[in-house]
Amino acid sequence: MEKILFLAHTEADGAMSRAGLEALSAAKKLAGELGCGFDAALFGPDAAAAANALAGCGATTFYGASGEAFGQSRYATDAAAITALCKAASATIVICADDSRLSRAVPGAAHRLGGRVDAHVTGLSATGGAPHIVRWYYRQRMSAELTRVQRPWFVTVSGGVFEACSGAPGQAAVTAVDVPDAASRTTVKEVLTPSDDERTIRPDAALLFVAGAGWTKKQADGQPHVAEAGEIILGFTNKAQASLGSSKSLVDMGGEGQAVLPFLTHLHQVGQTGATPRHPKGLATCCHGEEPHVVGWRFIAERRAVNLDANCGWAQGKCDVLYVADAFAVMRAVNEMLG
Repeated sequence: MEKILFLAHTEADGAMSRAGLEALSAAKKLAGELGCGFDAALFGPDAAAAANALAGCGATTFYGASGEAFGQSRYATDAAAITALCKAASATIVICADDSRLSRAVPGAAHRLGGRVDAHVTGLSATGGAPHIVRWYYRQRMSAELTRVQRPWFVTVSGGVFEACSGAPGQAAVTAVDVPDAASRTTVKEVLTPSDDERTIRPDAALLFVAGAGWTKKQADGQPHVAEAGEIILGFTNKAQASLGSSKSLVDMGGEGQAVLPFLTHLHQVGQTGATPRHPKGLATCCHGEEPHVVGWRFIAERRAVNLDANCGWAQGKCDVLYVADAFAVMRAVNEMLG
């Protein structure tokens, strides 16, 4: 019988992240379909506090690795903690969030345990009594369902796929796990992050605003207005606290000697060779809406677009609402409404 283990790290304040709670729901779902129950393993400065917050989640046993060494995201200590926790639980399937900290440390722990890893998983099920996962390949253009015979099998779950678990807090009995290789070799002295006004990529934003190459082209007066375009775009994303994306053509134009929006990088790219975000709503401006861009929008719940061309790709059944208008004029008016 499989032994399923939910694995997570605590946040700086000792709480669980939303991504971790979503992975917990995935573990519960698979355990219920397999009829085998599941355990929970937590590591951080105080794993017991996090376990108490999840006391009502349905886990059979809680395992914890606590200490200052696990307060920072560090490969050496994280991989050692994951290895020790999985050994203590005798886990055959380990389910965790697909966040940056676990994605970095889980492969090393799997190698030490002789296991395998599958990342960016979007579905879990028990087909024919065996665990199966669903994940996307080729930049989210092909979906595959697969299973493995190697154990332990580590599965990292993509965010936004499962509902966050809402187990009642209580008093959890935590089995403390000793991590002998937890000696810290590096120390994080300071974390520098941009202010909210400087950030343009907001994964948890309700709206994704995508700028296309039309923003840098010649306008009705025969001249490009790149500086004004930048002010309008950043003005909207800051006021609406929206996440900013761009088409591949706009990102790559700098290599062709054309004027570009200086704040856009390949990290903003949405489409065939870029990200596939999962925001509730999306607004595309000056994008033609052809297949490479639409691939990146497949997980956006409500799609809207602004384009002067009524026959553009977005109008061919690829968006819910198309505004046939000048994006400069529309977004100026929207910014005025937002104050």
